[in-house]
This record gives sequence, structure tokens and C-alpha cells, in this order.
Amino acid sequence: MRNDTPLTVIGNLVDDPELRFTPAGVPVARFTVASTPRSFDRETNTWRDGEPTFLDCSAWRQLAENLAGSLSKGARVVVAGRLRTDRWETPEGEKRSRMVMDVDDVGASMTFATVAITRTVRPAPPARETAPDDPWATASPVRPPVPAGSDPSDPSDPAPEPPF
Repeated sequence: MRNDTPLTVIGNLVDDPELRFTPAGVPVARFTVASTPRSFDRETNTWRDGEPTFLDCSAWRQLAENLAGSLSKGARVVVAGRLRTDRWETPEGEKRSRMVMDVDDVGASMTFATVAITRTVRPAPPARETAPDDPWATASPVRPPVPAGSDPSDPSDPAPEPPF
């Protein structure tokens, strides 16, 4: 078991998710979730909002693409992932840090909305091209038949030389 800090946050997207690609072509979506606690005040018979918490999030690969194509600013979401601390130093030498959530899954909250699920279809991987002189390109797990005129049990009748 990893020593990550698991976390589930329910809140609203502050802005549209930003989809980018690493130099290797891996998609990553960055977004911020605002979660505001609410409590009921019995004296005034009203709901009161507390201080909001803003959490920066990162989603990778297919999740990033699905998220960016499905959700927009203001969407109420349920985000599950792992909390980590991002540390860096400014050009002036000041040390900074912030909490970031590495997202494992995101769902649209259905408390105040309905959702229509559309399953994504992954494209088939491209066919691999092989060199025309590659003897293993047409390899088969089945042993080829013995050529006519050669008997493997007869030491005086050697099997033909393999082509490689």
C-alpha cells in the first residue's frame, strides 16, 4: 500500500479544464475545484456559506481528455484522488509550496443535475510495419510440416537447413 493521502472533494469547477500535452504527447488536464461548506443557521432559518477551499487538480491520459471534453466552468463534480505537496523556489530564492490533487477519477454530481453517459471508444492501435526480410514477421506457434522425403527419425536423412 502506498502512503498517499486519499481524498474525495465535492465542489464546482472554477474555470473550464485546461487540456495540454506533454512533449511525449501524453494529455494532462489542469483544473481547480472550489468546495464551500454550508451550515444551517437555526436562528435565522437560513443556510450560511463558510470559507471556500480552492484545490488545484491534475488529471492524466484518457481521464484528462474525457474531463476536458465533458465538463465546463461551474459544473458540480465529485473528484477522487491523492493529495500531494508541490514545492518550488522563486527566482528571488523564496521557497513556496501548495497542495495539489493527483486525480484518479471525476464524476459529475447528480445532486442538482442529470447526466447522460456516453462511453468513449478507443481506436485500435496502428498496425506495426515489419521489415520484408524479417523471418519472425510470419512466425507461427505451430510447427511446420516435415518436407516430403525427410524423416526426422532417420539420421541419414537430415532435415533441411532453416532459412536463417
